[in-house]
Amino acid sequence: MVQIKEFRIVMPMSLEEYEIAQMYMVMKMEQENTTNTEGVEVLESRPIADNAIGNGYHTSKLYRFQSKIPSWITAFAPLDALVLQEEAWNAYPRCKSGFFCPCFKKLVLTVDTIHKADNGRSENVHGLSKEQLASREVEIIDIVSSARDLWSYVVGCCDVDFSKFRSKKTGRGPLLEGWREQCYPVMTAYKLVTVDAPYWGFGKKLEQTLIAGERALFLETHRSCFAWIDEWFGMKLEQLQELEQQNYSMSNKEHERDRPSLREGKEGLERRCSLDSEGSLNQNSQLKTKDCGFALATTDYR
Repeated sequence: MVQIKEFRIVMPMSLEEYEIAQMYMVMKMEQENTTNTEGVEVLESRPIADNAIGNGYHTSKLYRFQSKIPSWITAFAPLDALVLQEEAWNAYPRCKSGFFCPCFKKLVLTVDTIHKADNGRSENVHGLSKEQLASREVEIIDIVSSARDLWSYVVGCCDVDFSKFRSKKTGRGPLLEGWREQCYPVMTAYKLVTVDAPYWGFGKKLEQTLIAGERALFLETHRSCFAWIDEWFGMKLEQLQELEQQNYSMSNKEHERDRPSLREGKEGLERRCSLDSEGSLNQNSQLKTKDCGFALATTDYR
């Protein structure tokens, strides 16, 4: 069954500032979480002109974090084959991402994001149909929240106490009770997560696991965006884009030298696992490339 959940993350910054903050946060977290055996590899990054969301960049990345995968999932697929490939289209303030895993060829996981200069009160920013709205669940994520679950520690934990934090450069903070209604500037990331894992016996659990993982990721990355405000504030978009390209180039050279297995791509990964046509595990057959296409759910942008 398809699950649709919309997360709304309110941030004490402007839309223009958030674009800088997010780009800085992504680069820093990728660097901090990349080791000799795990990490993120950029397969492609190029400018695009998209009629639906506008001009921006398309990136393709491999995520290999086997040590953070729940143990029950490894019962269905080899650990070294549980690699996610992300296809992302960033035309800020609109972005969309789709994730592909060769071991779960029927899995559909997409994240559609719209950023608005408000405090999270806008309804149906994604232009959903009546049927989609009826099944959509909305959750507002408060970056001040200290509540944590298992996924929070898997993703990483930003331990800054925002009830005491004040930015030296901007004077923003602390974030006290009711801050979302009072702060200025303010903006919200509206993230629509759509998950469909049509596998008998474990599909629903996989869907719930992925949604919980996305929630923890959204919370921790946005906490980091604000916690690092004195590091990125004042930087220019052009500076970050140049640093981003340098980082991608350096990272890929290291992967080619030290971690050639990361470059085996979908075809190599497909040889490690297979699922039969009914969505059950079949360890004795091989996935055919033509059956393992990347499925990206489309969203009607209006």
